[in-house]
Amino acid sequence: MTLLRIIQKEFSLALLDRERGAPASIRSGPRADRRFNVYRNNVFVSLVEALAARFPVCVSLVGEEFFRAMARTFIEMCPPRSPLLMEYGDEFGDFIDTFPPAGSVPYLGDVARLEAARTRAYHAADAEPLRADELAALPPCSWEETRVSIHPSVQIVRSPFGVVTVWEAHAGTDVPSEIDASTPEDALIARPGLDVQIHRLPPGGAVFLSKLVEGASFREAARKAAASDREFDLVTGLTALLVGRVIVGLSTTDSPE
Repeated sequence: MTLLRIIQKEFSLALLDRERGAPASIRSGPRADRRFNVYRNNVFVSLVEALAARFPVCVSLVGEEFFRAMARTFIEMCPPRSPLLMEYGDEFGDFIDTFPPAGSVPYLGDVARLEAARTRAYHAADAEPLRADELAALPPCSWEETRVSIHPSVQIVRSPFGVVTVWEAHAGTDVPSEIDASTPEDALIARPGLDVQIHRLPPGGAVFLSKLVEGASFREAARKAAASDREFDLVTGLTALLVGRVIVGLSTTDSPE
């Protein structure tokens, strides 16, 4: 390892560890630690602000003071690995699940996953959803073996809590005093147009869509979805995809099972 790489590594380790002093390689006087702490604090503040901007509903759920303290702990444990701050925080939901002080809000981790998914959907590649007449032109006898191309922005978040209900309640200006988050909800997040949309998926819908994303035919995906949830209904599942405008291509080429 070259001297420059060693200096860079020492600098980065000290930057996000509040227990460390200024790296010896950059010290230039008795005030070095103080100056380095100022710089370190500015970095922490910038990263906390980036997380607060990406997870506004999480901020609303726990309050700014709690969120900022939690975010600083996350930054120390999971420092950025990319210079693109819009990507920072993908692991925030997993961290929250292991952060004991957040235990009083059991759905907080899933809300963070939903908000992270919104950012990924927003920055995903563009694609033109198929029009209703293009879908209607497919012969009825071909539907079972048809495979689809799903919009590249599609994200799925599954939760044992009412994660969409919680997000909707806190995303607006008027937050209700009581929210029932006891019913499990799966979320479809996508950006078929200019804006990111969030939809509740019907029973079995998350498995159905996931299998279609993996390249399964409608028949294969429906079989898996029905096996995962006895309430799955193919018509309802297809309707969710059409309402969400996430189908961007069709293929009726037969493939071996």
